Amino acid sequence: MIADPVPAQYFEEETAARIALIADSFERLLRRPLVPHGEDMVTALWEAPCAIVAHGIEADPVFFFGNRVALAAFECDAAGFTTMPSRLSAEEMLRDERQSLLDRVTRDDFINDYGGMRVSATGRRFRIDDAVVWNLIDAQGARHGQAATFTV
Repeated sequence: MIADPVPAQYFEEETAARIALIADSFERLLRRPLVPHGEDMVTALWEAPCAIVAHGIEADPVFFFGNRVALAAFECDAAGFTTMPSRLSAEEMLRDERQSLLDRVTRDDFINDYGGMRVSATGRRFRIDDAVVWNLIDAQGARHGQAATFTV
């Protein structure tokens, strides 16, 4: 596991607010906390024992967060991960499957039954299991992207 401290870019005001929405949306939709309360949310998500990733709502969504477990799985640092379109996390032949999953999440707000193959920045294939994927929805109901947590 990567032993690096939380990347400084995650503490920038706008980014930190987007990262906090990961936990807020999870709890609002699944009615349970993603990480313990009472801690700095950026640090709590970074140090979580499971992988956590999130992307925005761009036409070709780009990751804006990956915690240390996710970065280790994807063999990437935060600077590289947060410039990567999320579609590149799946092998080309599996991207239609991934898009179907994301469409289902858009419709249902979350799913908690996903597993599949992913590909790291170096091309290594790895399996994710027990994935929960959810919409990032603020308190006013506006959608800001999607997030996932999973084991590798």
